[in-house]
Amino acid sequence: MLGNFVTGVSILAPAGMLPELSQEFGVSIREAGLLITFGAFVLCVASPVSAWLTSRVDRRLLLSISVAIMAAAQFASMLAPNYATLMTIRLLMLAVAALFTPQAAGTAAMMVPPERRGSTMSYVFLGWSLALAIGLPLIAYVASHVGWRVAYGGIGVIALLNLAMLVSRIPGGLVGTPVELKTWADLARNPLIVLLLIITVLQTSGQFVVFTFLGPLFAKLGGNAQLAIVAFSIYGVMGFIGNVIASRVVDSWGGYRTSLTAISIMLFGISMWAFGAGIVPLMLASMVPWGMAFSSVNSMQQVRLAGAAPAFASATVSLNTSGLYIGQAIGSGIGGVLFAREMYYAVGYVGVGFLVLGMIAVLLSRR
Repeated sequence: MLGNFVTGVSILAPAGMLPELSQEFGVSIREAGLLITFGAFVLCVASPVSAWLTSRVDRRLLLSISVAIMAAAQFASMLAPNYATLMTIRLLMLAVAALFTPQAAGTAAMMVPPERRGSTMSYVFLGWSLALAIGLPLIAYVASHVGWRVAYGGIGVIALLNLAMLVSRIPGGLVGTPVELKTWADLARNPLIVLLLIITVLQTSGQFVVFTFLGPLFAKLGGNAQLAIVAFSIYGVMGFIGNVIASRVVDSWGGYRTSLTAISIMLFGISMWAFGAGIVPLMLASMVPWGMAFSSVNSMQQVRLAGAAPAFASATVSLNTSGLYIGQAIGSGIGGVLFAREMYYAVGYVGVGFLVLGMIAVLLSRR
């Protein structure tokens, strides 16, 4: 769980410091946002490739190496002299960080009996909720009040702590089912798996159209970029609460019913943002339902994928992680274009459109 926290803040950190990075390196907000867009492209390719290349590697060793490289990259980012160097460090780090979340999920699934798999995987993904509940607001605050370099250093320290815990607590000798090239072809022919991956791409695209530029959007629509710190906090805390609830009910409700409920709540939240854009109380209030749903939607996707092909949980979860990063790339790319053209109000409506399509896909997945 702590490893997912480190992974989450490592991936999302630029979203909490876009204004500071823009000012420091003399680039536009949209160019600073490319740290997320280009990073997402690397992640979506690296996640399934790393699952294939490392399927026979001991999980304790694999997860430890991944976190060690993330720690080193945070300290290197802290010292980056220019935008190009920061981008290079980030892309190299993400090529390795891509393997952590799916392999952590697969490792957790191997450590518990099948009847506890759903709740355990949801618990592991609480790390992402905590990254948004605590990590991203703290990064935004430290970046704006102390400095973005200090924020990177703090992530590096937490990563070192996580490294020590992984080495001491994860049992050795855990190796998953080997992932062969044929595995990907078999999974691609499974209609449920393909539809679940499409759901992941759609719901993530809808979120990241808005989420990537939350700080600059609050500055333009709400008159105060610091409101984004409050929004990140609400979003993250509600995400933590939502994922706890989902982890408690999924074993009795089932993945489909829990997933449908969560994506319905998310659609309501993003609709609140779209229709309330420019009205600060509504913009902040939209973070409550949106935040409550975001993490549980992803956790349910992982649970349903693991149930669709239990023997290849690490492979399907890695594909889902790629779907997340494809969605991040699509959403942040579209959001960047809209922001650069000063179409601030349109951002929310594009997000709603993606979520409507995502809900239709969830309804179709019941079959």
